[in-house]
Amino acid sequence: MSNPEHDQDIKYLRDNLTVYPNFPKPGINFRDTFSLFRNQITYKKVIDLFSDHISKLEVDVIVGLESRGFILGGAICYNLGIPFVPIRKKGKLPGKVIEYKYELEYGQDVFEIQECSIKPNQKVVIVDDLIATGGSCMAAIELLKKVKAQIIECVILVELSDLNWKKNVSVPTTSFIKFDS
Repeated sequence: MSNPEHDQDIKYLRDNLTVYPNFPKPGINFRDTFSLFRNQITYKKVIDLFSDHISKLEVDVIVGLESRGFILGGAICYNLGIPFVPIRKKGKLPGKVIEYKYELEYGQDVFEIQECSIKPNQKVVIVDDLIATGGSCMAAIELLKKVKAQIIECVILVELSDLNWKKNVSVPTTSFIKFDS
């Protein structure tokens, strides 16, 4: 995404994102978005970027992915005055849930959403902190299709561009900070 009014903020965020080499294993550069969340200046810039972008879309609900998507989603929803719905890992939500099982590089996982949280045809935006292979985002999209949501876009803070996530994500996606892994 290139928006001249935000280019300086994006550069500032990129420069202030902490990277941990060789974590959680050798060869991985861990992009720690918590380093932006724990500083009030960078956190505000992150929330303002998301809020400004999403405010230009027609959206009924923001959906945040466990767990950093919750940190983003709640603040964005507060700014925009719209509801927040979490997608969580299996066994974390009470009541009737709908689930979607998906493959990871190292096994399987399951996402769940409360059955009553999204009405058919509600327009949703998915928010999360980072996209690498796109597996979590793809699972969220498939889960939201089960509840008949209209997925407008995925909005992501950090994109690992070289991990080919686009082959897994079937909806428009905006990311603010791009890195090669």
